Amino acid sequence: MILTVGNTKGGVGKTTLALNIAIARAIAGRDVWLIDGDRQGTAQDAIAIRAHRGHAPGIACAAYPDGPVLRAQVQQQAHKFDDIIIDAGGRDSTALRAALTLSDVLLIPFQPRSFDVWSLGQIVVLIDEARSVRDGLRACAVLNCADPGEASTDNAEAAEAVADFPQLELLPTPLRRRKSFANAAGQGLSVLELKPADKKACEELNALLNIVF
Repeated sequence: MILTVGNTKGGVGKTTLALNIAIARAIAGRDVWLIDGDRQGTAQDAIAIRAHRGHAPGIACAAYPDGPVLRAQVQQQAHKFDDIIIDAGGRDSTALRAALTLSDVLLIPFQPRSFDVWSLGQIVVLIDEARSVRDGLRACAVLNCADPGEASTDNAEAAEAVADFPQLELLPTPLRRRKSFANAAGQGLSVLELKPADKKACEELNALLNIVF
C-alpha cells in the first residue's frame, strides 16, 4: 500500500503520525519505505536518530521534497516494498500533489481547532484534482491531538464539520493529545516501542492502523 500523510496546513502532527505508522508496519513484519516529502526533513532526521541508536526493525527512508523526483522514484522502486509511507509537507507543494496521484490512501490529520477545519477545504481541492487523473484514492480524515475526554465539545464540532466535505471519510479513531507521541518520535520510535508503555496511546494507534490497513 502507498499511504500519504498530508494536509495543506502545517502543525497538525503529520510527521509524528507518519513515523508511527511506518514503524508500526515494520514491527508487523512489512518491508516499509518512509519518504520524507517535506523540505524540513524531520522524518528523515528521526529515522537517522533511530538508526544511530540501533533500534530494530530498521526503516528505509529517503527525502524527495520535489514532486517530479518523488513520483519517479516511487514508480521505479515501489515493487521493492510492501508499504510506502509518504510524509508530505504542510502546504500545497509539488511533493504533495505527486503523492496524491500515487497513493492508495491519503490520511489527513487535523486538530479540533477552527483553522484546521477550515483548511480541509484546501486539501479537498487537491483530492478532486488527483481523482480526475487517478481512480481509487481513499481520503481519510483523522482527528489528531484531540482534546482528552470523550465529552469534548471541540472534538465533536470538528468531527461534525468533516461532513461538509463529502470527499472525505472521517475515521472513528481519534488520536488524543498525549506527550508519549512526541517523546517517542523524538527518539526515532513509535509509541508501540516506548518504555514505559503508554497503553492508551498504543490502543489509539492500533485502532487507527486496523481501520486504515
